[in-house]
Amino acid sequence: MILLVTCPQGREGDAILELEWALEKVKAHGTDWRGVLLAETPLSKEEALQRLKDFETQAIQRVVPLEVLVRASFGEIADAVLKLAENIWGNFAVRAKVRGNKKLSQRELEVKLGSLIVEHYNMPVNLSNPDYTVVVEVLGKKAGVGVLKRGEILRFEVEE
Repeated sequence: MILLVTCPQGREGDAILELEWALEKVKAHGTDWRGVLLAETPLSKEEALQRLKDFETQAIQRVVPLEVLVRASFGEIADAVLKLAENIWGNFAVRAKVRGNKKLSQRELEVKLGSLIVEHYNMPVNLSNPDYTVVVEVLGKKAGVGVLKRGEILRFEVEE
């Protein structure tokens, strides 16, 4: 399981320590973007999220579970999204965040990937309160993709 974790800029070290305390088995490292970490854990998505929910964090702001990392090209992202979208039962929305990549547009990814899922699986789109969120997190030359049920993106209040 791959987790994209955000924290206040300059607090990356604290966030990595908190991930290690909460999850125990985890390899976390910074990225080229301040306040953005990637963590890999052998724990299941459910167990990792539950441990983080139960943990009192001082530095972790957001946790986004990702299932796969692929090259940041539209084709590879689309293939990963279509493969993961097989597991959706209900309505969905696509949410993308693009960092450090001029070739991909956040808006375009959301619209085109959403259309692909509708074409292939004939699923209803619900942008305001989806049962599932297809998440695409682009970090330069890599992109993380995940399909998340409602409530699987964790947000914490952090005192800056």
